[in-house]
Amino acid sequence: MKRLLDHLAGCARFGMRPGLEAIDAVAAALGRPERSFPSIHIAGTNGKGAVAAILDAALRARSLAPVTRYTSPHLVRINERFFVDGTAVGDDALAAAADDVLAALGADRLTYFETLTAVAFVLFARFRPAFAVIECGLGGRLDATNLVVPAVSVITRLGLDHCDWLGDTIEKIAAEKAGIVKPGVPVVLGANEPVVREVVSLRAAELGAPFVYAPDLADESEIPGGFSLGGAFNRENAVTALAVLRTLEGLGTVPAAPDPCAGFNAVCWPGRYQRLGATLVDGAHNPPAAAALAAALRADGVQARSLALVSGFCGDKDVAAVLRTLSPLVARGYAVKTSNPRSLSAAETAARMRAAGIDAMACASLDEALAHSGAASAAKEQVAAAPSALVAGSLFLAGEALAALGAVPAPSDRRPDPFETLVTNYEPRNML
Repeated sequence: MKRLLDHLAGCARFGMRPGLEAIDAVAAALGRPERSFPSIHIAGTNGKGAVAAILDAALRARSLAPVTRYTSPHLVRINERFFVDGTAVGDDALAAAADDVLAALGADRLTYFETLTAVAFVLFARFRPAFAVIECGLGGRLDATNLVVPAVSVITRLGLDHCDWLGDTIEKIAAEKAGIVKPGVPVVLGANEPVVREVVSLRAAELGAPFVYAPDLADESEIPGGFSLGGAFNRENAVTALAVLRTLEGLGTVPAAPDPCAGFNAVCWPGRYQRLGATLVDGAHNPPAAAALAAALRADGVQARSLALVSGFCGDKDVAAVLRTLSPLVARGYAVKTSNPRSLSAAETAARMRAAGIDAMACASLDEALAHSGAASAAKEQVAAAPSALVAGSLFLAGEALAALGAVPAPSDRRPDPFETLVTNYEPRNML
């Protein structure tokens, strides 16, 4: 395992690069492991990880085994990216797959995310899954995961994020995400603006891929009250997942279930609208996610100016828009610098909070912020009332907070995730 972590640390300086040539060559050297199992491929701006987690649980509930899942980024440990039958892969299995990938590299060099994607392909090929659920990292067309030819492609809700790399309009972003559509392979699009539906449906028609608009095939009224993920936005994600399941049933690749939402009550997706007592931890870090978070908080009874907000942000995010969206619900803010290399300082985040109308203080550490905000004590409360404290601003911060609050172990080998934190030599290649 140390060999993999050390190798990934060396990959960080290479940042990101467009194109599939490098990982395609390595996959060929490995014997095309990505072609040895059926898969579901998911792209999107927000919700793609949640849809992956829902599908994972639902497929297992239909007695399919094993089911594997590859997502990013990890919150605490790199193992969280690789799941087999609902459990993160252990160090030994992960290290063995990584050894094969590193041996195949030779003198070639993959980026951080390309390396982990190749590891996922090798790992899953060994487990011979009934289905592998695979989430794109960023974009779609040029994402390393786009080597797979899935049983169905999925695109969740799109918004303006990573605009420097994917395009500065929703049409350009939709075109990049639609790059995962394969000839003849059905594509399920979650609820989206009409322009997104137009871009994706046109691309599907060009490739002879059946196009399914999720709200036409499933309805929120079908999602069970006991659905285990909170927030109205996750009910939208559940509708997308249900439409994917029905599409797979229509293909005959997934058995029909008496309860179409079997497994939805057992979905686990940490750090995304996760309640710990009266503290809520969410990885919202872009304007669409912040809007969905604010709507969910209001639906859960959070009143105006009632929350203590603990936040830390990467400097390349639209911090002002996120904070303006959350500001009406916040009584006081506590700013932190995360261990992310691109994190704003606590003072910078506090200044941006004040500019958004939030009374804020800069804290020397996350522990200090959790203590001053009351989030640490609120997390221990056994209450069903509305949240009184919120931790939000990045998935990296969410992972740190969950560890600090004792919800997950805090390993000694925690290392920053360069795919989330370091974007250097990526040249935009917009399709429109």
